[in-house]
Amino acid sequence: MSLSNFDFADLIKKAEISFAEIKDIHELEQLRIKFLGDKSEIKQKQKELSGASAEDKPKLGKIINNTKNEIDNFFKEAKNKIETKLLNQKLNTEKIDISLPGINAFPKANLHPLSLITADIIEIFKRLGFSLLDGPEIETEYYNFTALNTPENHPARDEQDTFYTNIAPHILLRSQTSPIQIRALEKYGLPLRIMSAGRVFRNEETNARKLPFFHQFEILCVEKNINFSHLKWTLQTFLNQLFGQNTEIRLRPDFFPFTEPSAEVDAQCPFCKGKGCSTCGNRGWLELLGCGLVDPNVLEMAGINSKEYSGFAAGLGLERFAMLKYGLSDIRELYAGDLRFLSQFNI
Repeated sequence: MSLSNFDFADLIKKAEISFAEIKDIHELEQLRIKFLGDKSEIKQKQKELSGASAEDKPKLGKIINNTKNEIDNFFKEAKNKIETKLLNQKLNTEKIDISLPGINAFPKANLHPLSLITADIIEIFKRLGFSLLDGPEIETEYYNFTALNTPENHPARDEQDTFYTNIAPHILLRSQTSPIQIRALEKYGLPLRIMSAGRVFRNEETNARKLPFFHQFEILCVEKNINFSHLKWTLQTFLNQLFGQNTEIRLRPDFFPFTEPSAEVDAQCPFCKGKGCSTCGNRGWLELLGCGLVDPNVLEMAGINSKEYSGFAAGLGLERFAMLKYGLSDIRELYAGDLRFLSQFNI
């Protein structure tokens, strides 16, 4: 049958009836191929269009396109009808009770044990009237050593103990958070009661107890008539609140360049109540922190009259306290990034 005599209306009618009766998505695809595929009648007529006369070609081309569009609409309507039916069937068989609690697709986040212990300690000292201050991790030799009464020939100044930078002479990574105290004494008026927490750097070997960087917490109180009994009461109150019991402490004489007199604070092991356990090495006591009265030289270098004011200071390693509180034996666990380990700590 020639192109001009072909019954396009009849083709449309056959397609309309066929697509209206189809009910299966796979049969629908076969029907689409039959009416719109490469071997379909409409494709054949498109190929024959090239042989039509110049006068008939526009008219026949329009008829072919309209026929193709009509059949394509029948296909889309049938497809939409079948897909809607399948969706309704699925909804009827897979109902969702929206009143049920949702399922967490992601694991619950946890605060790092260092963040937990730091927040606990800061909260305790806030209640004791201390204000939290921060300072730079890149410090000058003056604030890190000289202003803290550290002699020029002190071993701590050597490169085997301290990380110096190539930014400029006498610039280093702070080895303690004590420079924050000096800056506070210079900047704020007295009386002064502050605390600081931050990362410090020392040229240490890496093992279960040491890292070349760790976190330190310090307190400083400078007022009139401060003595050692104020320091002991403050530390006793802090440890009682942190460990949730009446923690017995003892002070052993020690030496620090920036305090005089100085002491190391031991606490009765809160895990064995002084009987001896693996945490305290069966000694019954735990070495916790260093402390002392602020050396008058430190006050004078900060422009404070040491005959009128006195003060106390104390410093502790936050990693050590985290290890004690959570029963950790290796400091490296805190930085391994093992989610199995970190997931033990609840927010």
